[in-house]
Amino acid sequence: MSMASFQTSTQLSSSSSSLTRVNAAIHVPKLPKVPFSVPKFPARKVQVKQLKISTDSRIPLEKNAITTQTCEDLCNSSKCSKAITKLYAILEALSDRVETHKNIGEQRNNWNTLLLNSINMMTLTASTMAGVSAATGGALALKLSSGLLFTAATGMLVIMNKIQPSQLAEEQRNATRLFKQLETQIKTLIALGNPTEEDVKEAIEKVLALDKAYPLPLLGAMLDKFPAKFEPAVWWPAIQFQRKSKSENKKMEKGNGWNEELEMELREVVEVVKNKDIEDYERLGNLALKINKALAIAGPLLTGIAAAGSAFLGDGPMAAVVPVMAGSLAAAINAFEHGGQVGMVFEMYRNCAGFFQLLETEIASTLQEEDMEKREDGELFEMKVALKLGRSLSQLRQLATKSDSYRMEGIAMDEFASKLF
Repeated sequence: MSMASFQTSTQLSSSSSSLTRVNAAIHVPKLPKVPFSVPKFPARKVQVKQLKISTDSRIPLEKNAITTQTCEDLCNSSKCSKAITKLYAILEALSDRVETHKNIGEQRNNWNTLLLNSINMMTLTASTMAGVSAATGGALALKLSSGLLFTAATGMLVIMNKIQPSQLAEEQRNATRLFKQLETQIKTLIALGNPTEEDVKEAIEKVLALDKAYPLPLLGAMLDKFPAKFEPAVWWPAIQFQRKSKSENKKMEKGNGWNEELEMELREVVEVVKNKDIEDYERLGNLALKINKALAIAGPLLTGIAAAGSAFLGDGPMAAVVPVMAGSLAAAINAFEHGGQVGMVFEMYRNCAGFFQLLETEIASTLQEEDMEKREDGELFEMKVALKLGRSLSQLRQLATKSDSYRMEGIAMDEFASKLF
């Protein structure tokens, strides 16, 4: 029994040792073959390191689609962010200009009211004194007071007619509106995204053009209130257009919402704007300019005559006829000129004529651009033109058709392009 148990234990121990050896032989070789994703990381680290070295030392890398696209995205994002930052800075300046022009416009409108009331009160008071002095035997105090008031009214009236406060106030109102319009355009540009440095440059040019068209100072930079000839207001920068040469035999391809019918329609609209709207506002502007010039001369002339008449005022009721009548006429003329704000009407005509001239320039410059992709979308451009003229798209097309038929028949157009002004 002991011999058998010894053999059995020997066999068991040898079996367990062999099993141990087998297990060791099985598990140990599998350890290096366990799959890991670690080998992928060094390659990506090398690429990042290589990109960083190339950026710092400016060593060109081999062409890699992923690296090139990443660099382009970073550059475009940086340029876009910089352009947006500049546009926001321009918006801040525009907001300040809007508030400044608004406040100064209200101030100059108050000038018109206060100066008109003061001058007319002085003129009528001097006329009354001249009449009382003649009726009471020519009191010296009344004569001197009447002459001084007429003289002061003449001097103040010359200054008032020179600066035309009602016209100054209208200039500031127009400037406020146009600066707000430019502010809205820039906000729309930012909202649409992808502004460029060219957009920033164009916005700055528009701001400076508005500053030049509607100056704030009175001395030196003030616009001439009595020009020799009526000229429309110009508040946009001068833009040079480069025309591309094209072959006469090559037909221009259309696209981007443009076609021959739309171009002919816009050309007819331009003709109506030039021959009807602009011409009419130039006629009205010249008429308002002539009336304003005549009134600006007549007012101080009459108060000057009244001042001279009161200085030589004698006894008797008939002696006060000249100063009293001249003073009364001067007050009436001043009330019509500055109370009726003839200068403001002239500036309104000047601004309206400028609006139509700008519309004509925009349409003409767009049609001159031969590359359709560089033009604004045709349908959108047509809609903007229609809205500026206070028309629907169907009404705009009817206007173009009517203009074309009238022109072919040799009949003068009997309709204005704009339904707003």
